[in-house]
Amino acid sequence: MGLIWTIIVGFIIGVIAKLIYPGKENLGFIMTALLGIGGSLVAGYVGQLLGWYHAGEKAGLIASVIFACVILFLYGKFKNR
Repeated sequence: MGLIWTIIVGFIIGVIAKLIYPGKENLGFIMTALLGIGGSLVAGYVGQLLGWYHAGEKAGLIASVIFACVILFLYGKFKNR
């Protein structure tokens, strides 16, 4: 059940990041979910590294969306190469 929630929350974070980030990226459901999951993982790792979160705590929604936008920016840069 945890995997299903991870996919659902990752998709929601990915959709929010795509709405915030300017431009049009043609990402399907799976890539949008992976974008949100990746943003959450990076937010959790950076948050632990900087002392914002402790091990076992969930990364905040705002930090996850911000890092998903960063991943989307990097994706756009590498895609255009």
